[in-house]
Amino acid sequence: MNVFIFHGTFGYPEENWFPWLAKELRALGIETHVPKFPTPEGQSLRAWLDVYKNYEKYVNEETILVGHSLGPVLIFRILEQRKSPIKAAILVTPAIGAIGVSDFDKLNATFVNKPYDWETIKRNCSYFSIYRGTDDPYIPIEQPQEIAKNLGINLKMIEKGGHLNTKAGFKEFPALLEEIKKLNGIAEFIKSKSKST
Repeated sequence: MNVFIFHGTFGYPEENWFPWLAKELRALGIETHVPKFPTPEGQSLRAWLDVYKNYEKYVNEETILVGHSLGPVLIFRILEQRKSPIKAAILVTPAIGAIGVSDFDKLNATFVNKPYDWETIKRNCSYFSIYRGTDDPYIPIEQPQEIAKNLGINLKMIEKGGHLNTKAGFKEFPALLEEIKKLNGIAEFIKSKSKST
């Protein structure tokens, strides 16, 4: 199994809970990639997909893609193009359209300016999960609600989680780590090991 963590607009691999999660996963022996995408300079869907192509050979049926903010849209565009399914996609405070902030909306335009092929997206991923802070100051609630509806999943609301970033106190994200452990069967393995000792 391997995990990818995708940042969003104006983001980078060393921000928020990304370094913490990568360190925790690597300590468990899980190969983890945190690509750096061009933003704000040179940001476009094509440019981000070009970066992703350097990692595509590692993506398989045991891959988990984790995206924050605009990161989930990149996940959707990847799933629309895949010929085989991945294990899981975890969407953290996702935006799938204009959010009413001109700087972001201009940079995000090439990502969100065409409809989503939800059937292909669902066919190419075995499991979806979605998190949002109750008081996210950037992403309108309707956007993650629309994603949850189209994927047929429940929206996991985190009380006073804001944009689930460092500003909101999220330098770590234990719930997300536990979910990945369960998907990998590590939690059960550790439990069974401790019982047998």
